Amino acid sequence: MRAAQQRVAEGILFTDQYQLSMAQLYFRQGLHEHLVQFDHFFRRYPDYGMHAAGYCISAGLEWLLDWMETARFTDEDLDHLRMQRDRVGGQLFGEDFLAYLREMGNFGAISLRAIPEGRVVHPHVPLSVVRGPLAMAQILETALLNQLNYQTLIATKAARIREVSYTAPVLEFGLRRGQDRGANAGTRAALIGGADFTSNVGLSLTLGLPPKGTHAHALVQVFLALGYSELEAFQAYAEVYPDDCLLLVDTIDTLGSGVPHAIRVFERLRARGHQPVGIRLDSGDLAYLAIQSALLLDQAGFPETTIVLSSDLDELVIWQIQTQIREEAPSYGADAEAILKRLVYGVGTRLVTSHGESALGGVYKLVAVQEGSNWRPAIKLADSIVKLTNPGLKQAWRIYDARGRATADLVTLEDERPDQATTLTLRHPSDPALQRSLSQSEITGIEPLLVEVLRDGQRLGDTPTLEQMRTRRRADVERLDSGVRRLVNPHIYHVSLSESLWSMKQELLTTLRSKEQEA
Repeated sequence: MRAAQQRVAEGILFTDQYQLSMAQLYFRQGLHEHLVQFDHFFRRYPDYGMHAAGYCISAGLEWLLDWMETARFTDEDLDHLRMQRDRVGGQLFGEDFLAYLREMGNFGAISLRAIPEGRVVHPHVPLSVVRGPLAMAQILETALLNQLNYQTLIATKAARIREVSYTAPVLEFGLRRGQDRGANAGTRAALIGGADFTSNVGLSLTLGLPPKGTHAHALVQVFLALGYSELEAFQAYAEVYPDDCLLLVDTIDTLGSGVPHAIRVFERLRARGHQPVGIRLDSGDLAYLAIQSALLLDQAGFPETTIVLSSDLDELVIWQIQTQIREEAPSYGADAEAILKRLVYGVGTRLVTSHGESALGGVYKLVAVQEGSNWRPAIKLADSIVKLTNPGLKQAWRIYDARGRATADLVTLEDERPDQATTLTLRHPSDPALQRSLSQSEITGIEPLLVEVLRDGQRLGDTPTLEQMRTRRRADVERLDSGVRRLVNPHIYHVSLSESLWSMKQELLTTLRSKEQEA
């Protein structure tokens, strides 16, 4: 794609056609400058088939704000819109509307509240709340969903891999298998969600991390094709990288030649005063090979060397590898826990593509429209009760129980203060029969989740560092119940509505359904 084409494709026209069609309709009806509020939220956790998530990790916000700062309708963008034709050949977008976009077609009047990146998030709780003029708030929808949904999806997958890996390093290797340039967003989200490092050089350097990687099978193949040996390929690598020597040992025969040849190279490195890093296993029965490789390395006097495992790893595969090592290692006279402590997990395709659940179903729904000085709540009616939206101006709160664990997220009206209430009534978002009450004696803390990050187009506060986002994630995950953190069949975390919001929602539903019946 040429640079000029890329500017158009990734600028403010990085949107869906129906957003522009609606914006012109609002303009024709004189509604385009009406202040409105949209909520962005998702309805269910990722379900990977054999296992499912019990929480998600918010990500993507800072990149969205970066995009919003520079996105605006240029003359080139408007020329492209001017050339669009309707079915009978007329100009689809009128000159008056295009003139409006030339003058006002930016996000300078948009305000945004959001749950900060790295925090644990749950279904039906607004991740971001957009307030501003109707036309531009509508046009924002596609880019917002694209950037926040994908990074939240990948950060969630990475958090699950981090959970099962315990303290073992996790390396993200997905750049070659990701969705084009979107893999950069996937890498960033993976680093927020739990990956320690990545092979992605550009992203690593922009985030202040050293990129990680070893060598490919091609290194050994080239040497073999030219009449040399696997050992000579390993020696050549060690000569160039004597203090960073980590060898991929499965090109020919992992245990028959790969590991023995690596040991010979390591012995030469040690004799020269260098400490070898370790080996990488990229095929075969990784658990069995890790045990046998550890035994060979230990016998040769290299008990501290790392064993990197790669090849289609995800949280369930890592869990199975760990289980197999714990079961089989004793039968070979090996210390299972010692082997597990030297492992590093290289995760690629299944992380950057969120294997098993390729998209987060985040939605962007109108919840309020300003009329005069008053805000009118808006709701989406649907045949499915799960798809009913929660109307009005809102805030989200996290409630911690007597143990200091997160016990519920509570969505309230914007002016409510649940942290000052004597007793809280928590209503299920859609089931009228489900509710519970919490007294202040059962609560150790209540905190608001939505933070103002953009006011009338101006960013507020400092851009968080990667470590700050990771710290948020670690703190939030540690305060979840272990049942919610389970890889398989996680416990359901409670997301509730306040009594006031629940009542307003029911009243609005009754009124609108009555009007529909009358019509």
